[in-house]
Amino acid sequence: MKKDTQCVHSGTLKDKTTRGVNTPIFTSSSFQYLDEPENIYPRYFNTPNQKAIIAKLCALENAEDGLIFSSGMAAISTVLFAFLNSGDHVVMQKDIYGGTHHFATAEFDRFGIQYTFTSNKTEDIADAIQQNTKIIYIETPSNPLLLITDIEAVAQIAKSKNILSVIDNTFATPINQNPLDLGIDIVAHSGTKSLGGHSDICCGAVVASKHHIETIRAAACNFGGSLNALTCYFLERSLKTLAIRVEKQSKNAYRIAQRLQNHARIQKVYYPGLESHPGYEIAKRQMNAFGAMLAFELDPQAIDAEQFQKKLKLITPAVSLGGVETIICSPMLTSHAKISAEECIELGINDRQLRLSVGIEDADDLIADIEQALAN
Repeated sequence: MKKDTQCVHSGTLKDKTTRGVNTPIFTSSSFQYLDEPENIYPRYFNTPNQKAIIAKLCALENAEDGLIFSSGMAAISTVLFAFLNSGDHVVMQKDIYGGTHHFATAEFDRFGIQYTFTSNKTEDIADAIQQNTKIIYIETPSNPLLLITDIEAVAQIAKSKNILSVIDNTFATPINQNPLDLGIDIVAHSGTKSLGGHSDICCGAVVASKHHIETIRAAACNFGGSLNALTCYFLERSLKTLAIRVEKQSKNAYRIAQRLQNHARIQKVYYPGLESHPGYEIAKRQMNAFGAMLAFELDPQAIDAEQFQKKLKLITPAVSLGGVETIICSPMLTSHAKISAEECIELGINDRQLRLSVGIEDADDLIADIEQALAN
């Protein structure tokens, strides 16, 4: 099946009693166990509503198995702690979501886990590998400046060294990018973003081979970051429209990026769909479309970032991303707020940059709103 069809039909549990077209909500936290092959329990990640979502995500990501979590960070932290032990080393792309960056600096040292932050360039990632390296962790397109990492090249390096490769695929979504097909071992998502898509649920997901998922599941059952049945229902409902939402959002983002790159009050636009983007050729090779996220840097001599946001009438200054509505934020004050100003500067992040999560509105309306806020 094509992705549009998979979004609607894959994983749906047919209710034989009512013959409804949607997966029923199984609210039980207690299930009978006699004469059953396994004990069913929400914290074991094996309830019907959890499995329905995983079946759909596995179809979209071409994966064998997966797990659904209560947040994106629950998914990412569980994956990392499932495979890393004291004395192990992890290579991490430094241009990643601020929460993941902070997790590494706040938690790894006290568990005796070594780590090296490096650029997203393939040669730098290879050079950072040590004898005790167990994981290479990347994110592409990256948050917030949309850097593009060569997924296939990183996967080949990891496999040649018998190292596990992990990617955060949140910005791309399974519609625009499938890292498992390019050789990556484990794919993580913050489902709070595009998978949920309506700014009303918090969740995360991981997909991989059955072998890797069993290792992650063992740790996940101990950490307890499972998702309840009602939120699973909302997520499954949202996934049915994922393909059409992402397609519309990607087209809108491309149009906005094209318009903004020539605006006198904008110094730089970060969007992998622009030919001027340094990762354009790689993105064109490994992505189906360039996504709903972009960032731009205002000319500080012409307009103040905070005042610009306050002048917006349609676009809302808010945290998070991936919803049907277009929102904007300063990464330094939101996604990367837990990272020091010095580290942000090192990452190329400054207070003139704004990250735009493009929704499904009419692109002309969004462009008009931005242009009126840029005007005197």
